Amino acid sequence: MDVVAWKPPGAAVLEESHLFCHRQTQRHARSFYFASYSLPKEKKRAAYAVYAFCRHADDLVDEAASGDGVESALRRVGEDFDRMSCGELRSPPFAPAFGWAVHRFGLEKKPFLDLLKGVSMDLQPLVIQNWPHLRDYCYHVASVVGLMMSQIFELNDPAGREQAIELGIAMQLTNIVRDVGEDLALGRIYLPATEMERGGVKTADLAAERPGDPLKRLLREQIERARDYYRRAESGIPKLADDGSQLTVWIMRHVYAGILDEVERADYNVLRRRVSTSFPRKLCLAVRAWRSYRATRGRQT
Repeated sequence: MDVVAWKPPGAAVLEESHLFCHRQTQRHARSFYFASYSLPKEKKRAAYAVYAFCRHADDLVDEAASGDGVESALRRVGEDFDRMSCGELRSPPFAPAFGWAVHRFGLEKKPFLDLLKGVSMDLQPLVIQNWPHLRDYCYHVASVVGLMMSQIFELNDPAGREQAIELGIAMQLTNIVRDVGEDLALGRIYLPATEMERGGVKTADLAAERPGDPLKRLLREQIERARDYYRRAESGIPKLADDGSQLTVWIMRHVYAGILDEVERADYNVLRRRVSTSFPRKLCLAVRAWRSYRATRGRQT
């Protein structure tokens, strides 16, 4: 990325911005917040600032009254990236902390612009046509976040970028399976249309009280696809810094994949409820993540 002169804000302004990002992450990204406890302070703050940026972009879409207005707002966020990066902006509240994170970890601009492109896909009622279309969507709304975080977590092998992309796809597929009913209420269907047709699943089936057998089979296929991507992503985790970064990603991998287990326990009943992983279950999954970390610590693959 181009070198941008950094004009640090006052200490009080920066601290208040860090606190805002912390609160946003704690409130809205509970699984990531849970996983982030092992991170060093600076990395934790940078990760929270990146999350706040992503959250802001997503909120612009979800709260938009009109597509035209939010498209302009997203363009402004992209145009403001350089101003935030050099410390010129004091608002939105995350801007000073985000600018500090970009400066401290040399975060590239492209993944953030790709994210803005991704969230803009949700401006209109969305129907995913096929798996390549869904994979592209997952890349733009989730894999790019993995690429952002991989810089903060000090990925030391460029080959590991592909695993960061794969983990993002796995996590977004998990969101899609969990949120079928909620997404339909917003006019969004992320299950691929070609796979719905092949499996005999109609749009009306997504609005039912409970999923029928065809929809259950389709959801099972998505779960297996997600689990395959989780497995494929694992080889990239030991390529991160061994300072809590590896453990954080292992925890995210296991806790998020645990949502798929909860969907199965609920017999795929995701149309009128949102399944979640309880805190005690997260603790058990964190132990599993610790074992994965110890088994692969420092391994370069």
